[in-house]
Amino acid sequence: MFKHRFKELIVWQRAMDVARTTYQLCMEFLVNERTGLTSQMRRSAISIPSNIAEGAGRGGNKEFAQFLRIANGSCNELHTQMILAADFGFINKEQLTSAEGQIEEVERLLYAFQQKIASQI
Repeated sequence: MFKHRFKELIVWQRAMDVARTTYQLCMEFLVNERTGLTSQMRRSAISIPSNIAEGAGRGGNKEFAQFLRIANGSCNELHTQMILAADFGFINKEQLTSAEGQIEEVERLLYAFQQKIASQI
């Protein structure tokens, strides 16, 4: 068991990129959507790096692994919301493809990190 410095974790850094991208995309949504899908997307996006950071500060790797799983769930939630945003015409195909690439990278990093943490439990 060791304490992780969350800001040094590549997965946290990439998750922060996803959150920034999500906020930038949501700024382009119609005004009436800023309290609907936008709000949910922002919460999902923020949840990803927040759970990584919280897990890193917990007492052990078992707890950290649980927070990484929660972060992964938030990735799936955000991915679904991005697809809906594209379906509703709030973002274009290029924006969706770019956002999906970022989200999928974080999912891969989370999975690899979960495997690493699990081997240390």
